Amino acid sequence: MEIINLSEENTLLNKFVSELRDVDIQTDRLRFRRNVERIGEVMAYEISKSLEYKEIETTTPLGVSRTTITSDSIVIGTILRAGLIFHHGILDYYDNAESAFVSAYRKYKENHATFHVHIEYIASPKIEGKVLILADPMLATGASMDLAYQALLTKGKPKHLHIATIIASQQAIDYCKKNFPAENTTLWVAAIDPELDEQAYIVPGLGDAGDLAYGEKE
Repeated sequence: MEIINLSEENTLLNKFVSELRDVDIQTDRLRFRRNVERIGEVMAYEISKSLEYKEIETTTPLGVSRTTITSDSIVIGTILRAGLIFHHGILDYYDNAESAFVSAYRKYKENHATFHVHIEYIASPKIEGKVLILADPMLATGASMDLAYQALLTKGKPKHLHIATIIASQQAIDYCKKNFPAENTTLWVAAIDPELDEQAYIVPGLGDAGDLAYGEKE
């Protein structure tokens, strides 16, 4: 598996991530959502460099122009609910992409100290032979991403898997290396944080991305 940490380069992406983390800026939900979306757009552009292309001809008023466009069929898969904005940012750059959605959530036990990830819903086109971009803004343990991928495999085996996330823990990176296919898998991340707290939240992280985007759930 190839790991591409985009924070290792000095780009505008780092500013967007910094604003997502900022406790004062987080109070502006619109700005938070827009930053998530913008990071999705940047990541979509970076992923596009790894796709396969074909040459086309375009007739202009004065002649014919030759250029290249991607020849891959793309499916963007997203884990609900925090992934929706991230999904939208990626989709903005892939006009003809199909979309897949998986509902995965933490189901806490009575002591609220431990949990397991529960898959409740899946809606997906066929993904056999297509490029699958599986997006979730936060990659804490890696378990939700793994279960979502296993659920999507019921729709076929992708040609290549791109895991897209904004902030990942080092534990999740290690988990993905161990549990996802070593070949034909690329993990794209905007920042890697060192640890998880006792509730498996990323530290320093940014908190609950879904709550920050849409409001706290009961």
